[in-house]
Amino acid sequence: MKNFDLVIVGGGPGGYVAAIRAVNAGLSVALIEGRDLGGTCLNRGCIPSKTFLKHAEAFNQIKNASCYGITVNDFSFSMEEMVSRKNKVVKQLCSGIKGLLSQNKITFYQGFGTVRDDKTISVDIGKGTESLQASNVILATGSQPFVPEIPRLDKINYYTSDTIFDIEEVPSHMVIVGGGVIGLELACVFNSLGTKVDLVEMADRIIPTEDPDASAFLTKQVVAKGITIHTNTKITGFKDVHPTVVEMEKNGEKVGLETNSVLLSVGRVPNVIGLDELSVEFDGRFVKVDKNLRTSVSGIYAVGDLIGGYQLAHAASQEGIYAVNHILGITHKKDLPMPRCIYTFPEVASVGMTELEAKKAGYKVKTQKVDLAANGKAIAAGENSGFMKIIADEKYGEILGVVMVGAHVTEMISQATSFIHLEGTVEEMESMIHPHPTVSEALFESAAAWLGKGIHYS
Repeated sequence: MKNFDLVIVGGGPGGYVAAIRAVNAGLSVALIEGRDLGGTCLNRGCIPSKTFLKHAEAFNQIKNASCYGITVNDFSFSMEEMVSRKNKVVKQLCSGIKGLLSQNKITFYQGFGTVRDDKTISVDIGKGTESLQASNVILATGSQPFVPEIPRLDKINYYTSDTIFDIEEVPSHMVIVGGGVIGLELACVFNSLGTKVDLVEMADRIIPTEDPDASAFLTKQVVAKGITIHTNTKITGFKDVHPTVVEMEKNGEKVGLETNSVLLSVGRVPNVIGLDELSVEFDGRFVKVDKNLRTSVSGIYAVGDLIGGYQLAHAASQEGIYAVNHILGITHKKDLPMPRCIYTFPEVASVGMTELEAKKAGYKVKTQKVDLAANGKAIAAGENSGFMKIIADEKYGEILGVVMVGAHVTEMISQATSFIHLEGTVEEMESMIHPHPTVSEALFESAAAWLGKGIHYS
């Protein structure tokens, strides 16, 4: 039996980042992965979706080339070649992670691990079993798409976020079940490629956990692009006919949609394979942890989608680092602000509290929203749909949250994140010099207007 200071089960962004951090701190580390290095994010989530979104963006630019004085007489696209490019991107990044593991001398096991309370791990490597003994264990087994129990779902062919990125042809019509991040991003992709998209959401608005202003603006934008949104709507069943009929109920009225493609995008559930011999406590479906990522079993930690929360790749990575730090005797002093990004057309990025959350927390809240309609750089780029919104404490001006909607705002949100991380104020943001012309200077405009010192906005 081989002994390690730390064994990590799961090679996604929570697992491999923790492994590298731990080995750099002098720990002996083994990493176990049953499927693909990089986990869901790299292989079936963040990277494939952003690759598809880039293809869709390029497609939109060609279609709208006449706006820039460019004439494109004829063009076409190949779904097969788009999938092939996605696979090349994934393969390149996966190879990069393998290289990092080798470079950092991390012992890697390709197989499924079974973990026990005494921190022994059996790894099924196909040809046999390897037995490991760890001083500490980090569980980073990730998640999989949630498939709800809907009458006659098993009678139809459908996609999930695990399978959609290997689609062979563009459907003429698609019903997307779920108006969260994944559903909306894929709605934008297929809408751009010419698919008629109907998106069904049970809540009263899309992206229901985000700021209502962002939700309302994004709804208006995607509807204008031809996507049909059905909110307050429940899927009640399916009919296996040709085409498939999606049965829905809204406000007591039953409606049927004919479609040749269904995508389920209603959340994710944790992968608990290999944990059945552990006595860790659960919080619903998720493994329960304390603020230092410790489970109820001494020496065993859990991070990422397995514990719920944000279920974001960068959240998993940070949690992996926190867990390693605690093993090393370092505890984090406070929770860091977590940026949240939605790569729709236009993008949505936010960090900190929503306006409602800030009010519930007891703050006297003052907000300021500035539209991008008059932003010089955005107008020049033909991308001036969106806004910047600051949510701050009225008494001291401390920035509590920021919401951005517009092109490329996912690249700008880190500026707002840094202010919240450093407990910065609106006055400090307004006093900082922003370059012109940039879209990001709208954040300065928001701060100036919040203080009653607006230049272009009052």
